[in-house]
Amino acid sequence: MRFTYHGNRAKNKNFNCDIITDFDLSVGGININPQDIGRVILNLVNNSFYAVNEKNKAGKENYKPTVTLLTKLLEKTIEISVADNGNGISQQIVNKIFNPFFTTKPTGQGTGPGLSLSYDIVKAHGGELKVQIKEGEDSVFKITLSA
Repeated sequence: MRFTYHGNRAKNKNFNCDIITDFDLSVGGININPQDIGRVILNLVNNSFYAVNEKNKAGKENYKPTVTLLTKLLEKTIEISVADNGNGISQQIVNKIFNPFFTTKPTGQGTGPGLSLSYDIVKAHGGELKVQIKEGEDSVFKITLSA
């Protein structure tokens, strides 16, 4: 997450964002391909950084861009959440965001396969990738994997 943050800062000196992490130490080890799940988390974090940066550029007063990454052990599953306080996702497009090559980014700022590939990777691990939105306020992507 921090690597991605500094990559965004290198591309845009004005980019700034609070990062909150909360890792449940009781999670322990799980049977996954760490490179694949790492790609999913990287994609979700990059999307969150993009969302908070776009909202910040709009100049909303007292806005503090924030991205949160947390893990949590539930009964029989592990949940990984990536949340941001960007503009959220429009209810009109929320059902399309996991479609291949769908994007809301301007030309040259994203090709669109990120969420679709992320969804497929999580599914291949026997998990789920879901989104919760508050349009105009925030987005929370939750990965659920077997413990």
